[in-house]
Amino acid sequence: MTTMIQPILILLLIHLISPAIATFLDMKLALTHVDFGSQFTKLELVQRAALRSKARAAWLSIFLSTTNSDSIARADVFVYPSGDLEYVIDLAIGTPPRPYSAILDTGSDLIWTQCSPCLRCIEQPAPLFNPSKSSTFSTLPCSNELCQAFGNNSYRCSSKKQCIYQYNYGDGTSSQGLFGSETFTFGSTKKVRIPHLGFGCGTLNAGSLNNGSGLVGVGRGPLSLISQLGITKFAYCLTYYNGSKKSSLLLGSLADQYSHTLGPVQTTAILQNPRVPTVYFVPLEGITVGKKRLNIPKSAFVVDKNLNGGVIIDSGTAFTQLVDVAYKQVKKAFISYMKLPVVTNDTNFDLCFSKPSMHVEVPKLVFHFEGADMDLPRQNYILENEDDIGLMCLLMTPIQGLSIIGNFQQHNFRIVYDVKNNKLSFAPTQCDQL
Repeated sequence: MTTMIQPILILLLIHLISPAIATFLDMKLALTHVDFGSQFTKLELVQRAALRSKARAAWLSIFLSTTNSDSIARADVFVYPSGDLEYVIDLAIGTPPRPYSAILDTGSDLIWTQCSPCLRCIEQPAPLFNPSKSSTFSTLPCSNELCQAFGNNSYRCSSKKQCIYQYNYGDGTSSQGLFGSETFTFGSTKKVRIPHLGFGCGTLNAGSLNNGSGLVGVGRGPLSLISQLGITKFAYCLTYYNGSKKSSLLLGSLADQYSHTLGPVQTTAILQNPRVPTVYFVPLEGITVGKKRLNIPKSAFVVDKNLNGGVIIDSGTAFTQLVDVAYKQVKKAFISYMKLPVVTNDTNFDLCFSKPSMHVEVPKLVFHFEGADMDLPRQNYILENEDDIGLMCLLMTPIQGLSIIGNFQQHNFRIVYDVKNNKLSFAPTQCDQL
C-alpha cells in the first residue's frame, strides 16, 4: 500500500507545481523605464539618467577601489549598488494578489517591498503591502538557509526566532524588516503564481525607490529571483528611452530564442569576483574608435590581485563609465576624429561638441570582449541635436576603480545571461518588435 501511495503523491505534486514553475521559467515580462510616458525631452531624459548613473557608479567605484579588502571581508557586511535604478517590472504580491511595480536590478539580490505597519518608509506609488491581509504570507526562521544567506551582520533573530534582515545600498537606500515567504504573481496577460518566494517585508526603510514600490534583485546570490527559481538563463532587450514600446525581460528558454536580430550572436565569458559575488563581470579587452584600436593597457580592464577593478555589465547604470586611463584615450580619439569645437555644458557629460547645422559623421565605437565584439549603433553613444541644444555629446564618462557597461549602450541588443555556464551572449536586435 505504501509503495503505491508515494508515487501517486509525487505525481500529484509534480502536476500541481511543475506547470507553473515551468511556465514561469519560459516567460516574457515587460520592463518599463522609470521615465516611460513622461513629457521630458530627449535631453532631459538623458540628464536624469546621467544623475542616477553617477550615484550608482560612485558607490561601485569607492567599494572596488578600496585597498582595505581584508577588513571588508572580515566584517561580513556588503553594501549593494544604488537603489536609484532604471527599469521596473509589474508583479503582484500575496493572496489575494495586490499589484506593485518593482525595480529590476542585476547588481543586487534581495526581493523586497515596504510593509505596514511601517516605522519609516520611502514614498512609493502603491499602498504598503499588509502581510496580515494575505493568506499566504509567513515569516521565516533564522535557521532558514535564505535568512543565513544575508551574512552574520545583516540578519538577526527576533524573540520568536523570526528572521530580521538589513540590506543597504550605496546611495543610502536601505531596508530592514521581517524576512518572509509569500506568493508572487508575474505577467500581465498570462499570469503565473509562484509560491514560497523569500522576500523582505521592510518596515524601517530609507532612501529612494525611484517611482517603484519595491526591488527585485537578479544578481548571482542565493536571495535573487533567478537563484530562488533555479533559472539558468535570462535576458533583456532594452528599447530607447524616448521610444513608445516597453523593453522585455525573458526568462528560461525564451532568453536565447533569438528573433528580430540585426546581426550575429556573439558570446563572451561572465567572470566572478569573490569580493563582489553578486554582480556580473565581463572580460573587456579593448576599444576601437573609428578604424583604430586604442592602445589601452590590458591592466585597465582586469581585476587585480587585490580583487579591485575590472569591468561589469549592469542594467541599473545608465551610461558606460570607463577608468581614466581608458576614457582619456577614447576622448582624445573622438576629439581628433570629430574636428569640432569642444564646449563646456551642463549636460552632465564630460565631452560635448558644438554641432553645425549639417549632418556630422561620427567614428564607430566597438567594445572588444574576449571572443566577441560589440559594434555600437551611433545613437547608443552620441547625444544628437534633437532638442535644438546645438550640441553633440559622447554618452560616456570617466570613473575611478572599475569600468561599467551601462544600459544605454545596451539598447537594441538582446543581452543573454547564461548563469549556469558563465556565458554572456548578445546580438543587435529590434527590441521594440519582441
